[in-house]
Amino acid sequence: MACKGTQNRARQNAHAHAGRSKMTSDPAASLIQVAARAGVSIATASRVINGIANRASAATAARVHEAVAELGYRPISVGRALRHGRSRLVALLAANLANPTMAAIAASVEAALRREGLIMVLCDTHERPKVQDEYLLEMRAQLACATVLLGAVPSPQLAAMEAANETLLFVNRRSPHDPTRPFVGIDNISAGREVATFFLDRNIPVAGAIQGSLGSSATADRLTAFRARLAAAGQKLADSHVVSIADDLDHMVIGYRSVDALLAQTPARPCGIFCLSDLIAYGAHRRLTEHGIAVPGEVCLVGFDDNPLNDWVAPWLSSVRVPYAAFGAAVVQVLRDLWAGEPASARILPHALVARP
Repeated sequence: MACKGTQNRARQNAHAHAGRSKMTSDPAASLIQVAARAGVSIATASRVINGIANRASAATAARVHEAVAELGYRPISVGRALRHGRSRLVALLAANLANPTMAAIAASVEAALRREGLIMVLCDTHERPKVQDEYLLEMRAQLACATVLLGAVPSPQLAAMEAANETLLFVNRRSPHDPTRPFVGIDNISAGREVATFFLDRNIPVAGAIQGSLGSSATADRLTAFRARLAAAGQKLADSHVVSIADDLDHMVIGYRSVDALLAQTPARPCGIFCLSDLIAYGAHRRLTEHGIAVPGEVCLVGFDDNPLNDWVAPWLSSVRVPYAAFGAAVVQVLRDLWAGEPASARILPHALVARP
């Protein structure tokens, strides 16, 4: 039961804000309105709203929930977060929201969390450790119940939170500090091997590969497996044929600027180029077109992610499809395991190489 002082302050707030609209009304006054509409005490209304309804009948709880819906009441969650040590917030830190694949995965995760009654806070780290650490600290201050990292980069605060065994889940890329941490993603090694087999089965000599982030475990796994499969077939890919423009994080620019370096080393055509993301392939395609080189035909590009735009704007691009829609349910299941104190390791989702045209 609320003490008299608390009830008196609530009544004072109600009078002080009586002239305000419903959208700007004080939350304490709104709680009084809910209680009055339901015909119960403020304490009973508070218990029902906060899920502590064991001393309220089903009929009473129903009246309170009906009043909440009619008045559009939204309780402040700070007190609840402090009592339970966490809020309803789940932070999702994405490395590059300009990438349609990351945006699609984030949308899937948001929908799945909402079905669980949780609220997702979306942040773009831009692949920068300092930005990632800033968000990690802020989400901790907000008592987020978990942090999901969609493309983590190495950073001091991330390492500290891992050492403290805080609730972290790595998506798409494994932890840059500890690859055994809970993970949701595809088998990047298998996928890289399949891209090499794609070129080998079609007798397309590989001119090279274009990669983006040098610190990405996903990229490293794909590229290592790709080169190993080629080498096993007698086509060793030299280091000079693996290009990355490390000073520019825009993948389309990376693809665009990397083409000339590859063509200078491999003037013969037809040939194949493995682009470690679809956005890199977009940039490469534009530069090849400027050179008057046909894609497909003279050069075959294979990308990665098969983002939702490909069927509309890139019918020339074969790509490894990542199952965006499946990420949300997988993320929620791993988080449930973590919150329950159960072992949570990796959930590997199925991928497929989509051949175009």
